[in-house]
Amino acid sequence: MTKVLMVCLGNICRSPLAEGILQSKTNAATVYVDSAGTAGFHVGNRPDQRSIAVAKKYGIDISTQTCRKFSSADLEVFDLIYVMDENNYANVIVKTSNDSQKDKVKLLLSEINGELKEVPDPYYGGSDGFENVFRLIEEACNTIAEKLNGNANN
Repeated sequence: MTKVLMVCLGNICRSPLAEGILQSKTNAATVYVDSAGTAGFHVGNRPDQRSIAVAKKYGIDISTQTCRKFSSADLEVFDLIYVMDENNYANVIVKTSNDSQKDKVKLLLSEINGELKEVPDPYYGGSDGFENVFRLIEEACNTIAEKLNGNANN
């Protein structure tokens, strides 16, 4: 089983969407997806209502997810760790203890050939920001799912 972790700052907007989107595109028997935040602001809370709403619009239910904080143990448990922006990347990389762990950590949008390298944080904006973030994450998750689903067939 391949284990994938999606990481953003608070684990209420971007990473819960990424978790839900990738789960919807992969087989739960072969791919485990989770999410976490680099800060512990919202531990134990559900995702932001705007993330829940945009996911629901596209048939994905993330309402039962619970926010948690990223830990050093995640570097051992997960095979792939996708972060939403450079700050998240720096906050995760500082917890690594070897090159193998560092190699697991990637910017989510590095999976697509777009101009953006970071998934913008929609928290302080309106619902249109969540729509934009959903589309960016979905595009990257399509690529990741193709790779993971291809590996499951080998």
